Amino acid sequence: MKKKTSHLDFIKIIGARQHNLKNINLQIPKNKFVVITGLSGSGKSSLAFDTIYAEGQRRYVESLSSYARQFLNMMEKPEVDLIEGLSPSISIDQKTTSKNPRSTVGTVTEIYDYFRVLFARIGIPYSPETGKEIKSMSVEEITDEIFKLNQESKYFVLSPIVKNRKGEFKKEMSDLIKKGFIRFRINGEIFTSENLPVLNKNKKHTIDVVVDRIKINKKYHSRISQSIETALNLSEGVIDFYDFEKSVSHIFSSKFACPISGFSIEEIEPRLFSFNSPNGACKNCDGLGFKEKFDPDLVIGSESLSMKEGVVIPWNKNNQFYRDLIIEVCKHCKVNPLTPWKNLTHEKRKIIIFGTGENISFQNSFNGWSYDHQYNGVLGFLDKKLKRSDMWQREELSKYLNKFTCEECSGTRLRHEALSIKVDKKNIFEITNLSIEKVLVWFHQLEKKLSKYHLQISSRIVKEIIERLSFLNNVGLGYLQLSRNSATLSGGESQRIRLASQIGSGLTGVLYVLDEPSIGLHQRDNKKLIKTLKRLRDLGNSVIVVEHDEETIFESDYVVDIGVGAGINGGSVIAQGTCNQVMKNNKSITGQYLSKKKKNTNF
Repeated sequence: MKKKTSHLDFIKIIGARQHNLKNINLQIPKNKFVVITGLSGSGKSSLAFDTIYAEGQRRYVESLSSYARQFLNMMEKPEVDLIEGLSPSISIDQKTTSKNPRSTVGTVTEIYDYFRVLFARIGIPYSPETGKEIKSMSVEEITDEIFKLNQESKYFVLSPIVKNRKGEFKKEMSDLIKKGFIRFRINGEIFTSENLPVLNKNKKHTIDVVVDRIKINKKYHSRISQSIETALNLSEGVIDFYDFEKSVSHIFSSKFACPISGFSIEEIEPRLFSFNSPNGACKNCDGLGFKEKFDPDLVIGSESLSMKEGVVIPWNKNNQFYRDLIIEVCKHCKVNPLTPWKNLTHEKRKIIIFGTGENISFQNSFNGWSYDHQYNGVLGFLDKKLKRSDMWQREELSKYLNKFTCEECSGTRLRHEALSIKVDKKNIFEITNLSIEKVLVWFHQLEKKLSKYHLQISSRIVKEIIERLSFLNNVGLGYLQLSRNSATLSGGESQRIRLASQIGSGLTGVLYVLDEPSIGLHQRDNKKLIKTLKRLRDLGNSVIVVEHDEETIFESDYVVDIGVGAGINGGSVIAQGTCNQVMKNNKSITGQYLSKKKKNTNF
């Protein structure tokens, strides 16, 4: 028995005349994978994007409140008499995802947000200096560890208050004496309050307060705990349980802090891993991973030129100020202004470009005044000029700027604190810098390595990450790095990223319109893409794809062939139906190619 169809099962188009469309009428089945094909310029995009999507988007925006509409751009009504059965429309075309220098594949897909949560929940901090795990311990945990030590030895409970700092520290020790502390270890030696040495304020010193002297014994358990707590409070979280007889220190910390280097992390939370937040971004580059600096290769021109002939391009030789400047710089650097740049020694070139830091006497021939100023080289001069220049001058100087990897974060964009926290001995940048394919493998292996406690905490997060990574891998993007800047992506890559994001969103009842998503894909990845499009359909959505790819057409549920030719010769529906039906239509050029009646498959 044939299933009865309803107008709700189709998108009905009557009198479409947008661009070169010739007043066409057609019905496109909903909740199907539909390909609109034809020669380039035949009107495929005019039908798919400029008519169907445009009207769907316009109606959706129109349905919103007047307040909401003011924040959205509503597309113009296309030239069409009637369109029925439209759903809210989403266009996934070939355009760059974002030009924001902070935007990456990871942030665009929101996978990086899950990474931040994961590292905040189960990440383990390591000391950058020692490479050892940093543990936060309670008083009870520290006490338990102490009772594992040699019980025959005598111990000092020491609280570090000064670590390798210059000063006399009279006030600090005076305040502690008033609180009842009478013994101090200063630069490794024990002193009482009565014989404290006078410290040289110009030398570095290390000072510990002796909180208690004790032997490890169960009857002293309460006393040891109290002494530990006192020592932790005095030093803000660090204690040195010092074996007096063996001269061995046992360092403990109640915070995420390295007791040896002093490296510490106040609180591990998701924002610590965000390079878009002051809490996580490298302070030197503000989370960009690079710094714009004047590039010597752009500043210095032809090496056959001398200083006087204008080898320093921004120092305009036709300007009297720069002519005077060049003479004084050459005099200061002991260089003949007529000597070609290529004949100068490496050292002389370096001095001219980067400066000496010494004062240079500058004589201005125009008005006769002179002054002394520190010479920081051509680059230093340009840096100073850039800060003081107006918009026009900045635009001119920008020609000599280039992007250099940030020296502080080495391009990771993050603070050292964020990079010190690791999951399976990898920090968040090391993972995002892997290809999506390799990250997937890493996460599948991670589930087997985590403790039951960490697995319980992270299982839902890891599951979501794996799903989203799989979406990207399934649309042929497994080679991309999550750390890659989204502005460097091709149109096809951006489109497939947005496609993967839509799969992950789980929306239903939506009309998706895509523009040739198969472009640039290997056949293996194209199969993955088709599978993804079908999955989007199976979620309960209509998928319309403008496409030339033969495999995609064969795998579709329905085909609309626009033609016959391009431009004024196009704009008509030549054939529509299943792929088999189109192939049987002798008027369809697409059908002839698909059926191999025509040999050229590049249609």
